[in-house]
Amino acid sequence: MIPNGAPNGASSSTSGAPLPLHRAARIEDAIHNVIERRLRRRGWKVAVTAYTGYGASATPEKPGWVRVLGRVLLARIDPKPAKRLKKLRGWRSFTAVSVKDAPVRIEAGGRTCEVRCDRGGFIDTVVEADLAPGWATVTLRVEDSVAVEAPVRIIDPDTRFGIVSDVDDTVMVTALPRPMLAAWNTFVLDEHARASVPGMAVLYERLVNANPGAPVFYLSTGAWNVAATLTRFLSRHLYPAGPLLLTDWGPQPDRFFRSGQAHKRASLARLADEFPNIRWLLVGDDGQHDPEIYAEFVAEHPESVAAVAIRHLSPTQAVLAGAFPSPVDSSKRVPSDAQRWLRAPDGAGLWRLLRDTEIL
Repeated sequence: MIPNGAPNGASSSTSGAPLPLHRAARIEDAIHNVIERRLRRRGWKVAVTAYTGYGASATPEKPGWVRVLGRVLLARIDPKPAKRLKKLRGWRSFTAVSVKDAPVRIEAGGRTCEVRCDRGGFIDTVVEADLAPGWATVTLRVEDSVAVEAPVRIIDPDTRFGIVSDVDDTVMVTALPRPMLAAWNTFVLDEHARASVPGMAVLYERLVNANPGAPVFYLSTGAWNVAATLTRFLSRHLYPAGPLLLTDWGPQPDRFFRSGQAHKRASLARLADEFPNIRWLLVGDDGQHDPEIYAEFVAEHPESVAAVAIRHLSPTQAVLAGAFPSPVDSSKRVPSDAQRWLRAPDGAGLWRLLRDTEIL
């Protein structure tokens, strides 16, 4: 296994000794322990949920590797086939009960290793694997559960272009983060009622067709609980398949709640380090912090950015997303004199700006 730092949710000091958990995290763990014991007594079993991972094929200088993502949960084993739900409400995604510190067996490219999930049940590790470029699978198994296959996107070492896309109000109309509206969209609204941002799926498909082998990553501050919902949404609206880079909501080992902006900054920096030869098209919207986060990344990693495409929200959309734009603020948020910064209200407008660039 290739070391990749502390696993998701881990916390340690510079001397290697674990730091004490935040009080909120200790309370959360205590509640989970009680719920887990009760569900186990009722016959619930440990199961693993696999998320889409990614990696790179081997080169003469570096072995192939895969970042494996998943979560260990308790599941009810019902001998009767479950009725298909006509309405898939978002709150169902947040009722899962995680299992901490469970051993997970990973098989990838003919190699096998064992890791342990973190306190939230999450698996986030990098393993050596010799896999061909394109889509492949790795296998995850926990205890005596059925093995689960996780799709992984293996990137060719010769790839020079990729897309990193925000999700909320960039590919999916969500009107975040106004609290009440966000709660309605996340927990109550039927997932099939969620709308796609006009033209964005066509834009991504054209970009991928113009750059064969280009990976697409969907970077969001959303919780891993909604990974399956987002994957179905992207497939239903014909977006190119790609790994999701989401977060663990709730108390963290060192703080009361996770930082969405820190998650995005860390994920971008990690991609730049893992794929130094790829120049990324960063796609987001100006409803929240995407322009600032992308501007910082451009300043720190200019060689890793092909362009920045910002979906410009209308005044009404911006207010629904929690922003209060003015002409002065809007001009400051996105450098208008930077040739690599493009702005348009939808996918069709961004396509008209991108089709004349070196990206195509």
